[in-house]
Amino acid sequence: MRKVLLIEDDVSVVHFIRKGLIEENFDVAVSLSGKTGIQMCMENAYNIVLLDIMLPDCNGIDVCKELRSKGVSTPILFLTALSASDNVALGLNSGADDYLVKPFKFNELIARINAVLRRTSGRSEATSVSSDVYEVANLIVDDQTKTVKRDGQLISLTATEYRLLLTLIQSKGKVFSRIELLDIVWGASFNVTTNVVDVYMNYLRKKIDAAHDVKLLHTVIGMGYVLRAQ
Repeated sequence: MRKVLLIEDDVSVVHFIRKGLIEENFDVAVSLSGKTGIQMCMENAYNIVLLDIMLPDCNGIDVCKELRSKGVSTPILFLTALSASDNVALGLNSGADDYLVKPFKFNELIARINAVLRRTSGRSEATSVSSDVYEVANLIVDDQTKTVKRDGQLISLTATEYRLLLTLIQSKGKVFSRIELLDIVWGASFNVTTNVVDVYMNYLRKKIDAAHDVKLLHTVIGMGYVLRAQ
């Protein structure tokens, strides 16, 4: 059974979402505060976290950032009334995998959850019977253990950063357009601009390339991005 952590302080919203998810055969845990939600994420394994931004004790953006900084790669879906594009960008850039604006229809929430779970777990299920290890220069990505190392040093990535890097290294040398990466990493129905790809490529460069003379992540002007050793 898929396990969901709902971090939401509005009891009426909690009741609505929890009841619907249970009917869809989800195992639902609830936290009414951000700090408790962080602790629960650190102590338990969940398939996805549904996270409100306006929480009583801390901002959901800060919750997301802290979880990612602690190495928690569990997919995070923001549920919030903040609909401005700047808020959406802020949420995604904090490490979240999707952003759904309140009020929403429950069937849309289920569709978003399923889409996030497909994007974050599909490759793991497909390769569970064998170890898939990809290597370029001194960069190694092990898709069986979901670990990334460069020059023997373990690199901590968010779930989205990992999917982006895996896409690039699985087809090393191939130039991907921003649209292609949006489709593969974020899903074709993901309503964001191609600028998100640029933002996450910058995140990856800081973690993968910044400390090394040999750069592996390259921009092909007018075409997109490629991972290759030069």
